[in-house]
Amino acid sequence: MTILAAFSASRHSSAPLHLATQIARATGEKVVATAVVERPWPPRLDGVEEQYLGHVTAQATEALERAVDLLPRDVEIAQVVHQSTSIPTGLLELAETNRASLVAVGSSSAGLLGRVALGSVTERLVHTAQLPVAIAPRGYAQNSGRIRRLTAAYGGEADVNGLIPAAAALAGKWSATLRIVSFTVRNVAAFRGTIESTAEDLVVQQWARRTHDDIVKQLTEIRARTAVPDVDVAIGSGHDWNEAVESVQWDTRDMLLLGSGAAAQAAQVFLGSAAGRILRHAPVPVMIVPRYQG
Repeated sequence: MTILAAFSASRHSSAPLHLATQIARATGEKVVATAVVERPWPPRLDGVEEQYLGHVTAQATEALERAVDLLPRDVEIAQVVHQSTSIPTGLLELAETNRASLVAVGSSSAGLLGRVALGSVTERLVHTAQLPVAIAPRGYAQNSGRIRRLTAAYGGEADVNGLIPAAAALAGKWSATLRIVSFTVRNVAAFRGTIESTAEDLVVQQWARRTHDDIVKQLTEIRARTAVPDVDVAIGSGHDWNEAVESVQWDTRDMLLLGSGAAAQAAQVFLGSAAGRILRHAPVPVMIVPRYQG
């Protein structure tokens, strides 16, 4: 198995390469660094088009080689420049050809530095891919370490689709610790003057206890079927999604796991509405996990 890392030759974004090497140190897999060159469709079989594609492919190859040369040498990295009708299609073609376990992509250049933002390529991948999609925050820098902790976001359809057992399996494979976090957003401004702060705190505390008990119950059931590593459980709360996500402690070698939403088909990723809100405020790489089939 390999890890497919998508390099953007036009934006010279190496963030996916940095993330892929971090993951590879945990899994022992080879990284396939790739740049996809879009070819016109339908094709025009003439010399002008062939000359243009040759020129663009040569530029992409040179840019990819420069980016890979700057990466650490402790991970095996192959390089591929691939022509396809679109970048998402090309990445999925390469994922199948190279038997990829996941594909690592970057964030939109329009997003905030250090945060995850979906662009046209990632938006399509997180709704169509049949393998995990790992997204590096914008500007994600080179790190000599590896991913050491996986944080699974508990709640909603992600649980029905098996995020916790999938996260447990990944934690075992990556030799990473596992944490399960449930996020709650309480919009006090909408009810200002009608809810006392003490009553609000009591409701949140009761919700937190119930959620904690639900997680422990699910973990007990999973442990009866398969090996589950030691798990930390945390609750993130705030007046908005940003505050809720930031209320949880994050480390530079963390990765947030989000489950696929209700519309996801079996073994396919599909970003749900709640997951999309959490993703936009995550200060660490995020991976969208397909429905668990174990």
